[in-house]
Amino acid sequence: MKKLIIWDFDGVIADTEKLWLDSRMEILNKEYNTNWSFETANKNIGGMSDKDKQRALNNLGINVTSDFWEKAIKLDMQKMKKGFALTDGIENLFKLKEFDQCIATGGTIAKTELKIKNVGIEKYFPKEKVFTADLVEYGKPEPDLFLLAAETMGYMPQNCIVIEDSIAGLTAAKKAKMETIAFVKYSSETYIKEIQKMGITHIFDNMNDVKNFVLSKI
Repeated sequence: MKKLIIWDFDGVIADTEKLWLDSRMEILNKEYNTNWSFETANKNIGGMSDKDKQRALNNLGINVTSDFWEKAIKLDMQKMKKGFALTDGIENLFKLKEFDQCIATGGTIAKTELKIKNVGIEKYFPKEKVFTADLVEYGKPEPDLFLLAAETMGYMPQNCIVIEDSIAGLTAAKKAKMETIAFVKYSSETYIKEIQKMGITHIFDNMNDVKNFVLSKI
């Protein structure tokens, strides 16, 4: 039976997760005195939509204002203009005819469309194959976004393969009961150890190994 590959964008399709996280960490440390390292920020709010980051920050007792998000998005746009590149070898997977493929990301639809255009992959991922956190009430680490993507694309969860980098995204994929791949090319050793503690066994740092793994699932 044909399977569906569900891609995260930031930290998988391109090394962009750290850009958006740095924007938020910079403001948190400057205006909210959090004194977070990147590792701390990644652990607490990495891989989440801004809506879910807000919930996570509230749970930590950090009550950010609307001004915080406006500043963060402004920084994001400045970084977006500088551009970024596709992960090496990933287009070889996009070209696979043996799978259906889509994107399920914590970004907003407007920002995600800009990112897709930035790296030139519109031909692989038209709008009907892009699912964003603003389509669901609860994004990653909850499974709602992945389940929505699977249902819309016409697949049962057991026939889906999620490729993620963040603990929040990997948690969501496991909750959705989907085959879960951790892509860790852009992750630190500390973060990889946290992923291993989750019981994730399919951990790869290059797209050639990811390709070989998904092909083994045919």
